[in-house]
Amino acid sequence: MGLEAGKISNLLVMGKSGAGKQPRIDVLVREFDLDQLSTGDLFRTYLKKFEEVDFEGDLSSFYDEETDSFVSDEEILWSLGPVAKWDDPQGVVLGLKAKYFVESGKFVPDSITNEMFGTVFKSKECRGWVLDGYPRTVAQTENLLNLVVESGSNIDAVLIVEGDDDEIVARTTGRRICPNCKKVYHIEFKPPSKEGNCTHCGTPVIRRSDDSEEKIRSRLEEFHTKTELSIKFLEHQGIPIVKVPGNLSEYSREIVRKSVMDAFDAI
Repeated sequence: MGLEAGKISNLLVMGKSGAGKQPRIDVLVREFDLDQLSTGDLFRTYLKKFEEVDFEGDLSSFYDEETDSFVSDEEILWSLGPVAKWDDPQGVVLGLKAKYFVESGKFVPDSITNEMFGTVFKSKECRGWVLDGYPRTVAQTENLLNLVVESGSNIDAVLIVEGDDDEIVARTTGRRICPNCKKVYHIEFKPPSKEGNCTHCGTPVIRRSDDSEEKIRSRLEEFHTKTELSIKFLEHQGIPIVKVPGNLSEYSREIVRKSVMDAFDAI
């Protein structure tokens, strides 16, 4: 019988970075009238909240290496300036903490990611979302399941977009992006102009810094060591899991839609 629009609480889309999750997410958003909640967008939102403060000091001054923890939120806010001028003081604090780890080249701890995620997830009573990039660890998975239980919501199904590691590396390292209009190209499959410019606005295209093979391999390793355990945890909780191929022999919007909907019809 499959899943029905209007009767779904939340869906998860999981898979390796570069597997092709976004086109499948777009299908779920359209077909089931859901909103996308992406971890990447979440981090950018909170980092922007902090960056708007225009703090020019050393972020490490807020972190105690001996105790492996930040000073109190109250002390952080006092150091940053008058709280009244910000709409979301706690969001500013979370943005500062996330930026500290990003600048240090470290993964943001689950506790901070969970707090950011929970604030937005609960804004719609923990329902009506397609979740992208969360959960990535077992601790995040436990947090998510606690949130849906507390709210009386649910995780209806998990869609896994599959992809081979080497194919993902080859595809992603060839990706180029227009920094002006954000149009995406690939040097082999969808090249820009011969001069290396965007065919839409004429701006020279670039390769994102995180599209290097080293960083892609690092993200793939994180998936294998952490996210695969999360998927197993979700499966053990009895949540339906379906899989679709990320790399299709023929590609069109309708073919992607049919692939996704056929997978959910099997539930």
